[in-house]
Amino acid sequence: MAGRGYTIFDTAVGRCGIAWGDAGVAGIQLPELREIETRKRLFQLYPDAREMRPPEEIELAIEGIVATLRGGDGDLTGVALDMTDIAAFDQRVYHAVRDIPRGETRTYDEVASALRATGAVYAVAQALGRNPFMIIGPCHRVLEAGHYPDRISANGGSVSKRRLLSIEGAQPTTSKTLFDVLLPVARPRPQA
Repeated sequence: MAGRGYTIFDTAVGRCGIAWGDAGVAGIQLPELREIETRKRLFQLYPDAREMRPPEEIELAIEGIVATLRGGDGDLTGVALDMTDIAAFDQRVYHAVRDIPRGETRTYDEVASALRATGAVYAVAQALGRNPFMIIGPCHRVLEAGHYPDRISANGGSVSKRRLLSIEGAQPTTSKTLFDVLLPVARPRPQA
């Protein structure tokens, strides 16, 4: 690969973008409401990238992303990520989430524990909020403690964690409300 490039491609959830550099994928942009917004976001994140035909390694990444977003089992394990300007802790988080199997979820606390950084739940959440490697670094598989699918990283566009998990066949449970925790009384059954 020579220099930084990007391209836009079709998926089951809309037109996504991918940027790359000499070391691999630099970032994924899930679709915004309109393609022009997706392109604008890519330009803001990677102003030195030029739209071009992707090299073979990036084509393989795109094929894996397309398969994953279609509900298939796209193999993204061998995709090289360009982590040149990414903090060391964030790199550890992104490597850890790549190990979460499709259709499964973890909590921020479980990721922090896996990193042997149990006091770093907030730092894990912050790192995932900055995740440039959507789908390849599946931050949508990491949920808050109640397993409620909260908002996705900045590169998530208009696609929610809930939708991505649904595509993968994961069934996260929703958080209990304070009312459910404090008043676990029997609820009246509807009349037939």
